[in-house]
Amino acid sequence: MQELFKSSQHGLKKESELCRLEGDFNVEKRKVFVIGLGLIGGSIALAIRREHDVHIVGYDINEQQVKMGLSLKVIDDATDSIRAGVRNADLIVLATPVTKTEQLLEDISNYELKQGAIITDVGSTKQRIFQSATCLEEKDVTFIGGHPMAGSHKSGVEAARAHLFENAFYILTPVDQQSMNKVIQLQNWLKGTRARFIEMSPEQHDRLAGAISHFPHIVAASLVHQVAKIEEEDPLVSRLAAGGFRDITRIASGSPVMWRDILIHNKESLIELLDKWQEEMNYVRVLIEQEEDDKIHQYFDHAKKFRDGLPIHKKGAIPAFYDLYVDVPDHPGVISDITGILAKENISITNIRIIETREDIMGVLRLTFRTNEDREKAETSLRSHLYETNLME
Repeated sequence: MQELFKSSQHGLKKESELCRLEGDFNVEKRKVFVIGLGLIGGSIALAIRREHDVHIVGYDINEQQVKMGLSLKVIDDATDSIRAGVRNADLIVLATPVTKTEQLLEDISNYELKQGAIITDVGSTKQRIFQSATCLEEKDVTFIGGHPMAGSHKSGVEAARAHLFENAFYILTPVDQQSMNKVIQLQNWLKGTRARFIEMSPEQHDRLAGAISHFPHIVAASLVHQVAKIEEEDPLVSRLAAGGFRDITRIASGSPVMWRDILIHNKESLIELLDKWQEEMNYVRVLIEQEEDDKIHQYFDHAKKFRDGLPIHKKGAIPAFYDLYVDVPDHPGVISDITGILAKENISITNIRIIETREDIMGVLRLTFRTNEDREKAETSLRSHLYETNLME
């Protein structure tokens, strides 16, 4: 009887395992389709995978990016057909330039889509994309505009990191109040980014992004153009510009294609900002012409106080540069010693530059890090090895 009981119990156990396996086999993973396997698209894919057990399919016109995404396990599968990729996707992420996103929305509206699917983008402008998304109104899907306000000095899926958006602002622009439950769903999809979600209208987004991101890029590019023209008359200017001028115009080295599209898409906001900027410059011109020393002082004092009051160590529309300045002696091997110290602590440097070094005089080395945490660790490590360090916020 005991043997019979054991046999029966063993049979029930095997049957239970079989049912469980069959159940697991029948439970289909939710699908995410990422169009555009660059830094942003790849990082979103990794962040989603960090929190969800999903099947991620990727698409990119660059085959090398697709192969890299597969080898790095950023995506589980790839497709050469957007039509096939969107068909069964629960979430579709358009991680492409804004002009391409407009075209993709129109194309997708003609494809078969899964009922209840959410579609989002990562574009730096929202109004024109919002208008393009109206073509999806006849579909049983929801489009929610998105803009993760974070970036990196690097590009491509090989630079993708799940933590790229941590503590960064992630703007969401819902279509209407009826999609609020879908906004919550999208935030749940993206909770692995550990970003700070903010909801606003497409109009408000473009106005604010224009002021704090798009317009500063125009100013930086204009300053570079001005110096380039001076160089035609006096080549010495480029040597002098290698220091502070190069630093304050870093953002002018962004992708020309990307900024062309952004300026065209956000032209209304930028034209208004340009008009106000010209008024501002005319005011400064008058102060200089009339030698209004008190007012000039007040002008810079007010700017300093406002700038110094801005949040420190938080990610905003323009990627932050976490710089650490290290005093270095005029001695062979000092740079390799510093990089060796940081390598032992697994601290990654995104950029390194010698600011000043002259024979027999202490020089300055500027190290740039991806995060403030890396900078703080580097500062502690280098100080423990008797290096003098400084921060300039």
